Amino acid sequence: MSHPFLNTAIEAAHKGGDLIMKYRDRIESIPVERKARGDYVSEIDKACEEIIRTELGRRYPDHEILGEEHGKTGDSENVWLIDPIDGTSNYLRGIPHYAISIALSVKGRIEHGVVYDPARDELFAASRGMGATLNNRRVRVSGRATLSTAVLAAAFPFRSRRLTPAYMGMFNALFEQCEDVRRAGSASLDLAYVACGRLDGYWELALKPWDTAAGALLVQEAGGVVMDIAGGDNWLKSGHIIAAPFKLVTPMRKAIEPHLTESLKAKTAD
Repeated sequence: MSHPFLNTAIEAAHKGGDLIMKYRDRIESIPVERKARGDYVSEIDKACEEIIRTELGRRYPDHEILGEEHGKTGDSENVWLIDPIDGTSNYLRGIPHYAISIALSVKGRIEHGVVYDPARDELFAASRGMGATLNNRRVRVSGRATLSTAVLAAAFPFRSRRLTPAYMGMFNALFEQCEDVRRAGSASLDLAYVACGRLDGYWELALKPWDTAAGALLVQEAGGVVMDIAGGDNWLKSGHIIAAPFKLVTPMRKAIEPHLTESLKAKTAD
């Protein structure tokens, strides 16, 4: 797999990963800002995003860049979506489960995506129509066909705690039917793990575009299905997402559907 846009994203992810790993044993010295309950940003998040922005801007100065920490720059139909450390809370606690997520949207469609786990040196990459890889080896979603044998991933909506009652209804319905559920704290890695078959499915509420863009493309290019919680394709805008192999995504959605509130339905329909 080779495309100039994807190669640039890979190089930028590696440079950001080098910085992240440089400071992982000096976490106590890193200045940290609490954006909201359970939501943190460190100076490493900001510095990592700046490194990525510099690399992308050097190659493609006319592209728009949208990042979690520094907002939007530029105005173009080519839009880079960056999460410099997806799993900051894990990183700050020394839990080795976090990733850099970089995606490129062209005319509103995600065309290239990279999720890089620097702690394990695992790089997941995809370009539309070219498949998905893990460290240059092709990956596929799992072949499990029933929820009873499936291990799913999810995350509590800590940024939108008002959704907790609806989420718990979804969790209970799915947990009743599946083998088990994981909650690891990094949306991009959850999606990457679905893409390579380590996890069988994933759902989450109230995410941002930079949380899901690259990982969702990985799932699609690995043969899986990505949809919003109401069964449509508005997941990038609504932030409410389901990702799984074809045979699992429908039973997951059916388990979730009875617990959709009117506000969740309205958000998904926007």
